[in-house]
Amino acid sequence: MAALTNFARSAPRFAWRQLSTSAARNTKVAVLGAAGGIGQPLSLLLKTSTVGIKHLALYDVAHTPGVAADLSHIDTSCKVTSHLGEAELTSALEGAGIVVVPAGVPRKPGMTRDDLFNTNATIVAKLASAASTVCPSAVLCIITNPVNSMVPLAVDIYETNNVYKNQVLGVTTLDVVRSNTFVAEAADRSPYELDIPVIGGHSGVTILPLLSGIEHNLSQEKVQALTTRIQNAGTEVVEAKAGAGSATLSMAFAGARFVKQLARVMDSAPTKQTACAYVRQPNTNQFGMPYFAIPISLRAGGFDYLPTDITMNKYEAQLIETEVKPQLIQDIEKGVMFAGQFSG
Repeated sequence: MAALTNFARSAPRFAWRQLSTSAARNTKVAVLGAAGGIGQPLSLLLKTSTVGIKHLALYDVAHTPGVAADLSHIDTSCKVTSHLGEAELTSALEGAGIVVVPAGVPRKPGMTRDDLFNTNATIVAKLASAASTVCPSAVLCIITNPVNSMVPLAVDIYETNNVYKNQVLGVTTLDVVRSNTFVAEAADRSPYELDIPVIGGHSGVTILPLLSGIEHNLSQEKVQALTTRIQNAGTEVVEAKAGAGSATLSMAFAGARFVKQLARVMDSAPTKQTACAYVRQPNTNQFGMPYFAIPISLRAGGFDYLPTDITMNKYEAQLIETEVKPQLIQDIEKGVMFAGQFSG
């Protein structure tokens, strides 16, 4: 339990709001898929950030000039540029320190994340290939679903190009945000008091909120119900929107929070930031998995692993073995297999 308590105390939820008064704000952020349902609100939140972002390069295959023109009227010092179509992808990526990828098709009612795979895998593979060539030192933050498969796909491309250095991450912050929200409601607490680590993956049963890591008076039955709701929260939004989209606004909020944390670290700030993300695991790791969502330490140019193992209770450890790992293995294999067939 101590390990999780230390994690929560060392990573205040609103650390990303703290301003750096001495460092130069010099990070260029490229948003790939900037005109989409997640890309537009994400770009808005990044444009209004006061931490670490001096240039926002917006890329998409359509409608980017209008989005860029609209955002450029906002009175912040962050520069906005438009990059339309594959011919302008390179200019969007040149000099970027952070590349965020919300590009792809959204989920619709009745669709699983697996249904999204073939279309979105092709998109992510092309963008990852370009980023690994044009700005290999930039941190690649993947939002496009299914994240469980997209990150192994992108890492494989980076490794093929001999440039992988712990700079490819799957953004799972939305799972943390949802956990904080739902648990706060159930436990009659403020969400500002909570920072619940979520490990495993970023879809369905692979999402495991570690509720044992916080103080609460919830029954085991309620904990199990909350775990299930957190796992199915994406479907909850898809069904509520009734064909009009997926979780775009909350994902944009969560994605912006993660990118701001990363931008602050890259802004020459002295402190590191701790966050949960879906990443490649070292050969020897606690869960015996090649990819897993865990708390990590963000740094300029990527991430470092935390030195301590994650503490879980019996219920959480059982879910890891019976639900999280079996599904995650399939998801990872799908991404790796696609990478092997991708010709660039």
